[in-house]
Amino acid sequence: MLAPLDWVIIGLFLLISLAIGLSVSRRAGKNLESFFLGGRNLPWYIAGLSMVATTFAADTPLAVTELVGQSGISGNWLWWNMLLGGMLTTFFFAKLWRRSGVLTEVELIERRYGGKPAAFLRGFKALYLGVFMNVIVIAWVNVAMIAIFTGFFGMSSTQALQYTAALMLLAAAYSSLSGLLGVALTDAVQFVIAMIGCIVLAVLVLQSDEIGGISGLKAQLPQSAFDFFPTIGNNTASNSGTFSVLSISVGAFLAYIGIQWWASWYPGAEPGGGGYVAQRMMSAKNEKNAVYATLFFQIAHYCIRPWPWVIVGLCAMVLYPDLTLADKKLGYIYAMRDFLPAGFRGLLLVAFFAAYMSTISTQLNWGASYVVNDVYRRFIRPGATQQNLVMVARLTTLLLMAVGLYVSTQISSIKTLWSFVIECGAGLGLALILRWYWWRINAWSEIVATIAPFFAYAFSKFVLQWDFPDSFFVTVGFTTLAWITATLLTPPESPETLQQFYRTVQPDGFWKPVAQATFPHTATHKHNLLWLVGAWLSAVVMTYSILFALGKLIFMEWGSFALFFTTAAIGLAALRYCLRFTKVLE
Repeated sequence: MLAPLDWVIIGLFLLISLAIGLSVSRRAGKNLESFFLGGRNLPWYIAGLSMVATTFAADTPLAVTELVGQSGISGNWLWWNMLLGGMLTTFFFAKLWRRSGVLTEVELIERRYGGKPAAFLRGFKALYLGVFMNVIVIAWVNVAMIAIFTGFFGMSSTQALQYTAALMLLAAAYSSLSGLLGVALTDAVQFVIAMIGCIVLAVLVLQSDEIGGISGLKAQLPQSAFDFFPTIGNNTASNSGTFSVLSISVGAFLAYIGIQWWASWYPGAEPGGGGYVAQRMMSAKNEKNAVYATLFFQIAHYCIRPWPWVIVGLCAMVLYPDLTLADKKLGYIYAMRDFLPAGFRGLLLVAFFAAYMSTISTQLNWGASYVVNDVYRRFIRPGATQQNLVMVARLTTLLLMAVGLYVSTQISSIKTLWSFVIECGAGLGLALILRWYWWRINAWSEIVATIAPFFAYAFSKFVLQWDFPDSFFVTVGFTTLAWITATLLTPPESPETLQQFYRTVQPDGFWKPVAQATFPHTATHKHNLLWLVGAWLSAVVMTYSILFALGKLIFMEWGSFALFFTTAAIGLAALRYCLRFTKVLE
């Protein structure tokens, strides 16, 4: 199926990835900060590209193809709604993460809180996020790569797993050698390659005789397939032949748009920042670069990436109408198989390899940072040398790879667990946000907010027997009430802990008593929350408008394009105006 040229392209890509890792391995081995944060010296465009590349996994084009095949373009609102939380991170948290000086997200816990509760929470979260959640994400990505091998090459599941393991080993090799610096540099290269491959496929499929360009595509699909927005107000979608337009109830709309983005914890889009997004912000060379990196990530993630996948998803509805709803994602793989000539097949496979390896290398490096910094150095061997810590980091990277590969073979039992874990993060988000902006939050607030969703979820599912969104409202409501109650019933953190945190981070918000105690003679604590809110909302409007303007441009709907383009320009102007009154870019 692959021509010699395809194999040459694939081989060159793999060699380049390994060469980048080898070229920076000495710099990564200096100390733990160099290994896990690239020496805190990444420019915004490298950090931003690394964020985007990590979220572009092997399963992402397949997932978008499935959403489009089931509900048309509007189906993408199941992830487009997360922009609200992403932009909140950009303006409210990126600068604070960089300023905090921590090595990992969970290290912040013992900077913000004190005593045994903080130590327990740090250790628990390091293992829960760095090992348990991390290997689930790795397994999920592996299964998508296995599906590509089986669907494109017709391999058996065993053969596909072996090839996936080989790719994973290569990603583990260069990430264990080069640390975050090598991961970020390969991410940048891999993202460019991946996007070129996806754009090439979209153009070739769209211009094929079977589709006949944009006009031919529109002629063969109902207009509702091109609707950008779902219908709201009922659960019954309007059937349009091979798919059903996304239609959600008022309750589900409120859950997605009004609550989920701030209330729920989910990997890669944590309220307040977190995970590998926080890692990239902390690795930026300064606070301004951290903000620019995160802003670029949001725009690229929502505006640049989706449209080539959406186009292939729409074309797949025409080309493969007999696919069941559950198999719609295979339309992308079949399009690769049927429409790519020699050379281009290798290019697009490289694109998928790049997407896969960028995600795996990040997950391995990020997970190892928690295990080494927040478990090994904090609790097992506090006096370890930097050389010892780097060696343990490299070994941990390889160990996580092995565990993730094993879990991949058990994926049939993980899908339900994945859904369970996601919904059991409901209600935690607000505590993660307010710990930066309200001095009264303490360690017990976050402990209760972490544990309470599991009880609320179990009660709503097994006692009330409610499903989403009703169960979601129960979980968020109970969790929020529980952690606020715990906050008010337990004493605040010690003045020493609060003052040290304020002195280091200097957060906005409700810190006046701490500010006065920290700087008694010069305390002029003023917050710019209203201007930050203005910047956040302006950026959200701007980004959605860019997303829709690009879509209308592709579909040659010139009037709507002009409207969204103008709205994007207004959003940009409002953003620039609001930023003049904040300290975000100082």
